[in-house]
Parts: sequence; structure tokens; C-alpha cells
Amino acid sequence: MPLNIPNLLTWLRIVLIPLFVGIFYFEKSWVSLPNQNLVATVIFTAAAVTDWFDGWLARKLNQTSAFGAFLDPVADKLMVAAALIVLLQLGRVDAIIVLIVIGREITISALREWMAQMGESKSVAVSFLGKIKTVSQMVAIPLLLYNDPLGSFNPYVVGTWLIYAAAALTLVSMAYYLKMALPRINKRL
Repeated sequence: MPLNIPNLLTWLRIVLIPLFVGIFYFEKSWVSLPNQNLVATVIFTAAAVTDWFDGWLARKLNQTSAFGAFLDPVADKLMVAAALIVLLQLGRVDAIIVLIVIGREITISALREWMAQMGESKSVAVSFLGKIKTVSQMVAIPLLLYNDPLGSFNPYVVGTWLIYAAAALTLVSMAYYLKMALPRINKRL
């Protein structure tokens, strides 16, 4: 495992997950719910920013590695899954949304692994549609975590619309990846 700044930032995202989840288990007398919302939003947002930043740094410093390419999406999926489970427990997102997003991530990760074993990993490389889905999620989740109105702006309403859009994009992108992989799978069967 190469020890460099991009990989350390990826590990930082993984280490932040227990802190991010744990903030909601603190006694309300220690940290009020609005403050829990704020701290969780800041942690998640910092993790989302480091996701972009570690990839940029790896390319800029020429520190890309196979390990980093493996660990980065794992860290992303763990952080998103943890956030969605917390939001489900808080009653801020529907179970079907959580099942769609997490189910898609497991399915596509397994598909990518299988396609890589067949030497066909380029057929399921990250698409522009997948990136739009990720951006929708990464904007929706902090809004749903924060939840408290900011003047006339209601983050919960906007976050809810965005998470539904992300779920729809999740299904469409999953169909796209499966469609791209199917001809190669059929060739191998």
C-alpha cells in the first residue's frame, strides 16, 4: 500500500465514518439535535470534498496507484451508505431510496469486479451519468443531514427532491452499466 497524501485522505474518509454516525448517539444534553445535524453535515461535506481533492491530488502529484483506485470508491460507498442509514433512522429518507442506492452500489461493484476478471473493465468504467448521480447524492445528503430551515430555505425539501432524483439516476445508471456489460457477458457464456 503506497503511503501518500491522496491515500491518506481516502483513509481519513473511512476513519470519519464512526465519528459521523456516532454524533447522533451523543446525549442530547451534550449536543442538541440542531448541533448534531450541523456537525454531521460538516463531517459529510468535508469527506465529500476530500473525495474530489484526493483524486485531483493523485493526478497532479502523479501518485495514482492500484490500491488508491480500489480504496477510493470503497470509502465513497461506505460514507454514502452510512449517511443513508443514519437518515433512514432519523426518518428523513424512505427505505426504498436506501435500498435502491445501496443495492445498486453492491450490484455495480460486483459487476465491475466480474468484468475486470474477464479483462473487460473498460465496458463498465464510470460514466457521465454515474457522475451526475454522485453529485446529486453528495448535494442531497448534506441537505437532509442539516435538515433545519435557513430562513425561507428548507434544506429538507430540496434534499428530498434531490435524493429522489439521485435514486432515479441510480436506477438509470445501473441499467446503463448492465446494458454496456451484457454483450461482453454473453460473449463469455
